[in-house]
Amino acid sequence: VMASWIPTVAAVGMAIGPPLVYVDQAVSIVRKKDSTGFSRDVCAILLIANITRCFFWLGDHFELALLVQSILMIIAQLALLYICVRYRPRVSPETFGASSRPLSFWQWHTYAQYIEFLAGYILCSAILFLIFSRSELYVTILGFVALGLESTLPIPQLISNYKQRSLYGFRASTLLGWVGGDSFKTVYFFLQGSPLQFKVCAVFQLSVDSIILQRLYYGNAAPPATLEEGDDLEQEALALSEE
Repeated sequence: VMASWIPTVAAVGMAIGPPLVYVDQAVSIVRKKDSTGFSRDVCAILLIANITRCFFWLGDHFELALLVQSILMIIAQLALLYICVRYRPRVSPETFGASSRPLSFWQWHTYAQYIEFLAGYILCSAILFLIFSRSELYVTILGFVALGLESTLPIPQLISNYKQRSLYGFRASTLLGWVGGDSFKTVYFFLQGSPLQFKVCAVFQLSVDSIILQRLYYGNAAPPATLEEGDDLEQEALALSEE
């Protein structure tokens, strides 16, 4: 009888566990009123990947728990993104209009601009899905795009930590959540017989999580940029815009 509850508990954990990983990160940013150290590109990856995964579900009905996870993750990342924009670092590309990205992608000044981009992405995805949804190849590619993008999740944070030579502002709970969560979901995908896209990308993401080893090299000291002012701040913003 006890064993019959295991799949249910695992499904609930899979649905609500990943979004909860970011609660401590959000609380930390609000408490400090500063999002220095946390890469907003993490929000970009998770929002785009999970929106795409929802369309993938429409073409290939995988486990309901994974769909619920995507919906909850979208809500969680929208909230975290709002917090990051509200408490953006004093040194940031958009503060000085110094972004070097095309159209200043994901380095916009207002939260509304992020929402407008996501709304446009959803609209374009819906149109493409209506046109190509009967194509098995399209649905398969959609799955690999969604899960492949998500598997690159640690990379923006790795770059951010490397540039400031510190893990300041990035919560250890988030790092542990990535490693533990990716380990759990890899086992879950194989035991549940999830689509190939989930298995391949989970294994890849678990290997990328070796990023956690950088804690051996970087401390949690506040980077000098958080204490500098004037021209030094502008120079730092120019450097950050090249990320």
